[in-house]
Amino acid sequence: MSTATHRSTGFAPQRTDSSRPSRAASAPVHRDTAAASATLGHRVAAPRTVPHDRPWVALPPGFARMVRAENSRLVPEILQEIRRQIPEYAGLADAGSSAGISHAATRALGHFVDLIGDNRTVTADSAIVYRALGRGEWRVGRGLDPLQAAYRLGARLAWRRYAQVARHAGMSMGTMAVLAEAIFAYTDQMVVASVAGYAEARANATGTLRSRRQRLLKLLVSSEPADVVAAAAREAQWELPETLSAVVLLPSVVEDSPRTPASASATGAAQLRQWPEVLAHLDGTDGYLMLPQPDDRGSRERLAEVLGGQPAVVGPSVPWAQAAESLRWARTVAERLPSRILATTPGPIYCDENLSAVLLLSDQALIRLVTERCLAPLSGLTPNRRRRLEETLLAWLEASSGSAPEVAGSLGLHPQTVRQRMRRLEELFGDALTDPHSRFEIDLALRSRLLGELEVAS
Repeated sequence: MSTATHRSTGFAPQRTDSSRPSRAASAPVHRDTAAASATLGHRVAAPRTVPHDRPWVALPPGFARMVRAENSRLVPEILQEIRRQIPEYAGLADAGSSAGISHAATRALGHFVDLIGDNRTVTADSAIVYRALGRGEWRVGRGLDPLQAAYRLGARLAWRRYAQVARHAGMSMGTMAVLAEAIFAYTDQMVVASVAGYAEARANATGTLRSRRQRLLKLLVSSEPADVVAAAAREAQWELPETLSAVVLLPSVVEDSPRTPASASATGAAQLRQWPEVLAHLDGTDGYLMLPQPDDRGSRERLAEVLGGQPAVVGPSVPWAQAAESLRWARTVAERLPSRILATTPGPIYCDENLSAVLLLSDQALIRLVTERCLAPLSGLTPNRRRRLEETLLAWLEASSGSAPEVAGSLGLHPQTVRQRMRRLEELFGDALTDPHSRFEIDLALRSRLLGELEVAS
């Protein structure tokens, strides 16, 4: 029986019997696969292709045993070069840090060799160590560039050593190319897992910081002790400002419809994420913000940009310890200010610009009592006559000189008409118009009556 020697550049020569049926031309046996199988005493059952996502399955399984022995010498080399070439890791001289990197390198090389050998599938557990490395980079405040550089460096060193083993074993150039592809494909998977771990750590940290700032916001508006608020601010990485203002968010105003607090629009909420100094409660319908340093230059313009036309009431600027009061006053104005004013006021309404109105709206029962007593002399008049005299009296109280021409100019009337009305008012109020205390109470009463009429009209 004649025999023919089958030439192979694999691990060992293989002889074939020419009398045996030949394989189909469409299914050739990879030469290195056949050689490695002959070395291990196995026959090749099927040809091997190179999957793009798992190129290691095309490598001879016997190669795993040869490179596994190299890993113990490769790991220290990788660790040394990482320290030398990557500045961020140059200080990893302590035992704990070195052990961590050494463990990661050992796991990576060991798992890669397992993929070449019997374990051909990447499992979820295999990515745990790389996800952990990504999370670690986030916790120490580094980006992912140093870690990815370390991966690339380790891949080059592994390729260099594994290629030497492959050449000594007689591996063909084609299979050497597959080995290189497998190393770098596995490195890509390491990077993907680390990026996922990094993103997970960042998301968790962001969620933790957000929850801490929500807790801080609750403490601020609950008038908790200053030391408790200060400790919460440190945990939330939020610098307590000298002053702040509460901002109550309102829906778009439609006349003759009920008005309730609202949350920020989607656009506004997105812009608030770019303004981390602002504490925000946007859940439900009682949305509000806590704006630090509201009197700083550009603060009003930026707030208007964030709100994007959404109505809002900005509470008085107060020390941070009085944040609850600023919110209470802003909510009072938001609830009681006439809809007509909200609908016709461009941008947010600032309580600081009219604190007297805040005062009038804060305790309506008391203001109503003051109004009834101070304006009692007008109670017997017809509504139209009373309204004209109230209008004239308020203009007279606001006038700097109190002269008829000045009052007439502000009301658009003839001075003689003003004189006639003032004589009637002097008859009704008597000495109260010359007493400073009475004049102050009458002024409050008239302003309160005006706000009430605006609210009824709305």
